[in-house]
Amino acid sequence: MTRTELQELGYIVPIATAPSILQHGILSHKRADHVPHESIAMQEVQDRRAAVVVPRGQALYEYVNLYINARNSMLCLKRSIYKTICVLRVDTKVVDLPDVVITDSNAGSGYVRFSPAPHGLDIVDKERTFAKYWTHADYRDQLQHKSQMCAEVLVPNVVHPKFITGAYVSCSDSLAQLKNVAPNLSATVNGYLFL
Repeated sequence: MTRTELQELGYIVPIATAPSILQHGILSHKRADHVPHESIAMQEVQDRRAAVVVPRGQALYEYVNLYINARNSMLCLKRSIYKTICVLRVDTKVVDLPDVVITDSNAGSGYVRFSPAPHGLDIVDKERTFAKYWTHADYRDQLQHKSQMCAEVLVPNVVHPKFITGAYVSCSDSLAQLKNVAPNLSATVNGYLFL
């Protein structure tokens, strides 16, 4: 994937947490531990990620993890709470910040490769990352593809609110909720993202 092909990044979050993020920014897992917030993270996934150290970098928990494609297995697993979550749209300019790292798949998976940004985007397989489905007859290929659709941009510590350009929601009810708590945030219903 090239830098010019990267249109935006996504961060999946409860709608109720949006006002705090717009005030403090998107915090790394470690920093978020010190701020009251609602989390939709799955504990078994977080346990795996807690043990990961980014090569020539910090512990994974010290990075904000932004998805290159927010339409992925993480979002799919949250189908039952779609009405209460949104995907924050993040400007790709964060890729040019110091010490940002790119992954070619989920940073907590056994398949992941890490590479410094912005040239690290070269390791991302655009076709597989943005595929409509990750299902395959071969189970191992399916697991790898599922992980690739969760390719990440890792930003140390915090993503400043100025990089948040808007949000996507699943339906008009969610849009009303988001407008109620974050009236100045540009928001759009995006049914495809939440399929």
